[in-house]
Amino acid sequence: MPFVEVNGENIHYIHHDAGSAVNLVLVHGSGGSHENWPESCLTIGCANVYLIDLPAHGLSGGKNREDVGEYVAVVEAFCTALSLENVALGGHSLGGAIAQASALNNPPWLTRIVLVGTGCRLRVMPMVLEAIETNWEGAREMMDQTVFGANPDPKLVAMEKERTKGLKPELLLGDFRACDKFDICARLGEITRPALILSGDDDKLTPLKYSQFLLKGIKDSQLVVIENAGHLMAMEQPDQFCKALKDFLS
Repeated sequence: MPFVEVNGENIHYIHHDAGSAVNLVLVHGSGGSHENWPESCLTIGCANVYLIDLPAHGLSGGKNREDVGEYVAVVEAFCTALSLENVALGGHSLGGAIAQASALNNPPWLTRIVLVGTGCRLRVMPMVLEAIETNWEGAREMMDQTVFGANPDPKLVAMEKERTKGLKPELLLGDFRACDKFDICARLGEITRPALILSGDDDKLTPLKYSQFLLKGIKDSQLVVIENAGHLMAMEQPDQFCKALKDFLS
């Protein structure tokens, strides 16, 4: 289990070296961790893969943030600390916001982005923020019911419920506040890196129209719709997800 110190915080990541010239760095969504990516994505073969845990998430130390820009600084410092070049930066939901914001920063090592179940604006309903503060168990149950598509594997649902048992409400609240403030819709045209956009056809949290807006706004972009999948599409349909990555990165 490798760690790297980033600005005084121990950041955990999972890594597989394929001996490739391409480095794929994947960032999870709100309240998530490296566990929200399928293991099969580590061995796609066309890239060296890094699954990062944001500060205070998964096995990482440090404290969580309430601003996408602050998370961007962590991820960019992570790539710099490992001297990564030719980086395809991918992210799910909040992670996708981080990838978009980093693309606007134009770091020299960034060559492509992968946007998974995300949007250029990620508003969170006030009732959701309130529920996390006042009815945490109810809020957690609601999220467990909305992150998957119509017919998820019961084992997968059970695994995600088990994972979120240890989730701290203040961590998720901070992530959701970061999402709620995020809005770069007017700047999509400034993103010059090629982008792969992935959307689950039954995503209730970031529906297909979010991805279609990204496709329209980012000049060099392509959209792949993952069938029979909700917000956690990578876990629900790992074969479709990994094929889309391979096609984009190869």
